[in-house]
Amino acid sequence: MPEAGSASFSARADSTLAVSWPGHARQPRFAQAERWLRFAVPGSLAVFLACLVGLAALHIRGQRAEILSVAQVEVEGFARLAARAVDPAGAVAADLRALLPESGRHSGRRLLLVRPDTRIVAAHPPLPADLQTLSQVLGASEPLSGLGERAGAIVLELPGGETVLAAMHSLPGGVGQVAVLQPVEPLLRGWSARTRDQIVLIAAASIVIVGVGLAYALQTRQAARADCAREKIRGRLETALRRGACGLWDWDVARGRIYWSDSMYGLLGYRRQHEYLSFGDVNGLVHPDDGDLYSLARGLAANQTTIDHAFRMRGADGAYVWFRARAEVVVNAGDGSRHLVGIATDISEQRALEEVNAAADMRLRDAVEAISEAFVLWDTGNRLVLCNSKFRHLHALSPEDARAGQSYAEVMGRGVLPQVRRESPEAGMALGGMASRTFEAELADGRWLQISERRTKDGGYVSVGTDITSLKRHQEQLQASERELIETVKDLKRSRRTLELQTQQLADLAERYLDQKAVAEAANQAKAEFLANMSHELRTPLNAIIGFADVMENAVLGPLGTPRYTEYCRDIRESGSHLLSMIDDILDMARLEARRVRLNPRAIPAEAAISSAVAPFAAVAHEKSITVSTDVPPDLDLLADPAALQQILANLVQNAVKFTPTGGRVAVRVRRAGASTHLYVVDNGIGIPRSDLARLGRPFTQVEAQMTRTHKGSGLGLAITRSMVELHGGSLRIRSEQSVGTIVLVRLPAMGADRTVADAVARAPSKPRATRRLARSVAA
Repeated sequence: MPEAGSASFSARADSTLAVSWPGHARQPRFAQAERWLRFAVPGSLAVFLACLVGLAALHIRGQRAEILSVAQVEVEGFARLAARAVDPAGAVAADLRALLPESGRHSGRRLLLVRPDTRIVAAHPPLPADLQTLSQVLGASEPLSGLGERAGAIVLELPGGETVLAAMHSLPGGVGQVAVLQPVEPLLRGWSARTRDQIVLIAAASIVIVGVGLAYALQTRQAARADCAREKIRGRLETALRRGACGLWDWDVARGRIYWSDSMYGLLGYRRQHEYLSFGDVNGLVHPDDGDLYSLARGLAANQTTIDHAFRMRGADGAYVWFRARAEVVVNAGDGSRHLVGIATDISEQRALEEVNAAADMRLRDAVEAISEAFVLWDTGNRLVLCNSKFRHLHALSPEDARAGQSYAEVMGRGVLPQVRRESPEAGMALGGMASRTFEAELADGRWLQISERRTKDGGYVSVGTDITSLKRHQEQLQASERELIETVKDLKRSRRTLELQTQQLADLAERYLDQKAVAEAANQAKAEFLANMSHELRTPLNAIIGFADVMENAVLGPLGTPRYTEYCRDIRESGSHLLSMIDDILDMARLEARRVRLNPRAIPAEAAISSAVAPFAAVAHEKSITVSTDVPPDLDLLADPAALQQILANLVQNAVKFTPTGGRVAVRVRRAGASTHLYVVDNGIGIPRSDLARLGRPFTQVEAQMTRTHKGSGLGLAITRSMVELHGGSLRIRSEQSVGTIVLVRLPAMGADRTVADAVARAPSKPRATRRLARSVAA
């Protein structure tokens, strides 16, 4: 067919929008050249005008220079001829007049006869009487008298302001010189007239060129505005089409070419490659089951004027897109060609929605059919919309009797109402003025139905009949169970009263427990004060025993007589010292228990504190060949109570030396760790079993058994140390492995944290954990 000829695709001004689409889709190179020419043509005119003016100026200047050059040659030649023609012996003004006849060619020319001393002998035309030397005529700085004929013809400005061409030539024999003065202004009169004519011509040409350029610029600016307006209209139309999921069509029926808008390409996922699409290309995209463009062309040939057709077209991804095309035949006023112009709307979502609705309707019908209840739906006019087989079976209806669209009277008139033995309404209100109602009915065969009728939003109603026979039977069983439950509740109430009596008894017992606890705490406090008083009372006789034993051992008042007495005295002194040490520990724990310990933390040099704590045990370490080392950073201060810190370090170093075998090592290190200072006491002694680590720090607790113990001690040193550390606001941790060694870490607040230590001491519990453990141990 002729309509199927190949062509590309674009809209026409008189068939689509009454505006031409931008040339980017039609001739991009021409559009680019057009944009370039909009600026190139005015620029070319400006360059041409500048070149014209420049060339004219150069030509005028060249003419002037040529006139002056010819005049210089003529003046110089005239001076040479005049010098030869003048008689050197008796030259007078008449001779000069004969050499310079009156003529328009030599207008204003003057001859001067000059002596070697530059005095003017004769002049034609005559000079004023006050001008007697050449310097007075030419000026004080004239170079002509000095250079003579070597200067040739030069341009000079006379004292009166007149510009002349001057040349000088020497007379034969050197008796004088002849000077020729030619004014420049008479020479340039013809040149000035020609120059004015040329300027007038150039100005007229410039006005014409500028006018043409301005007209061109205005025209291009107007065209640019028109293109911009057209681009805005096209962009807005494309935006509207794209947002509306529409595509614009313009089918030139006679030429067989079709134009698509950019939105049409976007809907199908294609890219525009040509301005027009051919009839065959577009027809190849239409789904075969939805007809083709040939039948549409035949309809247009039969004078069909409008089209409303739904079809599918293949997209770039191979999937088909549903379109609904609405178009009208438009006749081009220019050439009378017929165009089919319209839009194609993407209706894929509508088609998909229709399919989804159809599938949902089918599923709904299947679901209604699958339910065990009798279901029926009536519309606003009481016409049947939907029912299932249970409803038809209940009313003895055939599928033909219960077709959709029949009225309620027709359907129920053909059916048989079930025999109802009795009706027990639960919400038995007439449906006429209510939104819903529900009632129960017992059929003649013993079954129970619960019938629920509800109004729909459109004014119809839906009725569901549910078989509740089993529910009724369960209801009877529930009533019996309810009676049994009531009896059970009565039993529970009696049990509740019994529990309330037991609760009252427990409250009385709790009150008695609190009283007994207060009595025990008072006894514990009395015990602590007793230990403190007893420890103090025991120290007085022990000091006397130790002192006298030391006097006797050292034989201060003379020999004892028997050497064994000295050994006895030493044993008495050592036992007394050991007992005094134990009493001191008990006294310290008693003071802690009685809350009589007050700390005064201040800055203590760490190196001095460690040295003073290690010094008392140097002799014992030396006897056991134990190496005691210290590692303290210089200028590091500890924030602690001096006496308490000394006691903490002494207890830890003493334990390390005591439990380290001969040849071992003990190290004391101090490190700064953020807001804390860490003190490490490390030894490679006998170590502590893992099971005994939890018991360390309790009062009177030792790792060695009572029968196998090889080291003396009260077991209070570590408890006192832990309590002292906690009073400083710090903590004590022990890590040990049997036969490897022990590491004790003491963490104290660092310098700069005075407020932290004060707060920690203020917040310390009334009974430290160590003292509470001591109290429990003594009470046991």
